[in-house]
Amino acid sequence: MHSVENINLFGKRIMVRVDYNLPMDDNQKITDDNRIKATLPLINYLIKKQAKIILMSHMGRPKGKKVVELSLKPVAIRLSKLLNKDVGFIDDCIGENVQEKVGTLKKGEILLLENLRFYNQEKINDLDFAKQLSLLCDVYINDAFAVSHRSHASVVGIVKFVPESTMGFLLEKELKNYQNFIKDPERPLLAIIGGLKISTKLEALKNMLNYVDKLIIGGAMANTFLKSQGINTGRSIVEDDLVETAAEILKKAKEKQINIFLPCDFVVADTFSKDAQTKNVSIHNIPDAWMGLDIGIETCIAFTKEIKKAKTIVWNGPMGVFEMKKFKTGTQAVADAIVESSASSVVGGGETALAAKICNVDKKVDYISTGGGAFLYLMEGKELPAVIALENDSFK
Repeated sequence: MHSVENINLFGKRIMVRVDYNLPMDDNQKITDDNRIKATLPLINYLIKKQAKIILMSHMGRPKGKKVVELSLKPVAIRLSKLLNKDVGFIDDCIGENVQEKVGTLKKGEILLLENLRFYNQEKINDLDFAKQLSLLCDVYINDAFAVSHRSHASVVGIVKFVPESTMGFLLEKELKNYQNFIKDPERPLLAIIGGLKISTKLEALKNMLNYVDKLIIGGAMANTFLKSQGINTGRSIVEDDLVETAAEILKKAKEKQINIFLPCDFVVADTFSKDAQTKNVSIHNIPDAWMGLDIGIETCIAFTKEIKKAKTIVWNGPMGVFEMKKFKTGTQAVADAIVESSASSVVGGGETALAAKICNVDKKVDYISTGGGAFLYLMEGKELPAVIALENDSFK
């Protein structure tokens, strides 16, 4: 596979798959433009090379229909401001009108296509749709790590039809950071895994036992592990069908001499509400009618102690319902401990990136991934379909 820097880009039509799936308010105003900013190094590089730049992305889940609220037009406006340069926009992504518009592009100009997912063919990797996208370019660049675990037309299918394909700076950076933090880290390597369910991170948990020295488990998923040890978890969320699996993970970790740290106390609540009654209790004293919504004080202290011993930290998943102030303390304590430690730190994207931002550590950790699902996919030990497609393309 060629590097972007080894491809002759001058005057060519360069199609870039970006991830501009951004959060917006009810007035279609962008509330977080970090994903746009992450693509600016590549876009500015292409401008300097006087390429004709075509950007494509998805937004939300329109289910194959045109949804005005999910148009990428506001993104074109924001990108124009960030670049201090006009960015064109067209209300479709394939067809004669789009081909004509691309044909009018001058060197250094940029055109953003409309939401790819307005066509259901995008998600099912329809090859005819992919071929129509390929007609718009001479070179294809994937700079959308966050969707590279999906076998979609714009990340996999298109590669079959474009003369030259490669990955962009952001995708390269994501893969390099994963390699540095997971495959070749400074040890001890500590993984902090949280969130709602084991089921969404089961394969990642199993695979991480091949790499980590220590593992901290928090969030609601810790309840299933505790129940596997015979602990009453009250009305806390538990995946009963995975209790035995949780026990097996604990057993395997012990065999590999990997220390797993589980909560020793919780902040429990009588209802799932920001106005709930709460109290801090030992894991052995959870009332039957109450539920754990955050790790407790003693757990925060214990987790912080282990975090300070680490040389490399991978964090994926919050410790509680951090969106509610009453149940944010555990996630905040872990976030603060990570940035106060001397360890190198990487944060899995998605919900964990949001938690890092709410806890005001997003500018202090070493790296925040732009893709939660893709990051987790790598943690499961899998190869990204988009990267496989690009590697196979090198044999054209």
